[in-house]
Amino acid sequence: MNFTDKSIMAKIISLVNQKGGVGKTTSAINLTTYLANAGKMVLLVDLDPQGNASSGLGINIRELKNNIYQTMILDKHPREAIVRSDLPGYDILPASQDLAGAEIEMIHMDNREFKLYNALRQVRTEYDYIIIDSPPSLGLLTVNGLVASDEIIIPVQTEYYALEGLSQLLETISLVKENIQPDLKIKGVLLTMFDRRNRLSKQVVKEVREHFPGHVFESVIPRSVRLAEAPSFGKSILSFDAFSKGARLYKNLAREIIEMDIKNKKFTI
Repeated sequence: MNFTDKSIMAKIISLVNQKGGVGKTTSAINLTTYLANAGKMVLLVDLDPQGNASSGLGINIRELKNNIYQTMILDKHPREAIVRSDLPGYDILPASQDLAGAEIEMIHMDNREFKLYNALRQVRTEYDYIIIDSPPSLGLLTVNGLVASDEIIIPVQTEYYALEGLSQLLETISLVKENIQPDLKIKGVLLTMFDRRNRLSKQVVKEVREHFPGHVFESVIPRSVRLAEAPSFGKSILSFDAFSKGARLYKNLAREIIEMDIKNKKFTI
């Protein structure tokens, strides 16, 4: 990827884990929300055919005329599909159930790994951050998300078998980096579903920090009924319960990311 001036382009971050139920979509929704709440222009890209990130923000993907499927497969401009949220500076590129068959459709397409990259390049200068919620698989859609991204966040639940399958994910990331996107980096591992009363949760936190030294976010997302309830109301945790512990931790995570990028000269104070 050879951009002329990356300083004026959005940083694109994929949340990736082929294991389902690790808090990936919850994290994508709420991280993007708090980045917007901090004054950043953000776009949430729902790349999962299930459309949970879209529905979790109150968008009914069955009623949409345009969505990410038309953007990636039919080459429509993303602006035709982007939906504005109630929070200023927060846009969503919603999913489509048609994405379920998109991987088969893309098999014979030229540059099939670059479909999302080419789409997002058309709006990249309009945002500070573009956050991609990837499907729970390592198929062609997830590869598209990796190729389009600068960095990756890996959500890992603090439960038994937390590290199971991560070697396969890291191998996929390595292959994309070696063959397609040499600048791709792991921004960090995000620990989710933490229960401070549970000895196993504490052990997993220790194990993950030892496994990824220096690459684990300080913010550890708790297991929370309020976080689980918010999407059923079509709301982020900021709108649903801004004073909950989960809200505070996602706010801290957004602050961590912004501070990392200030340090790396993505932003100036």
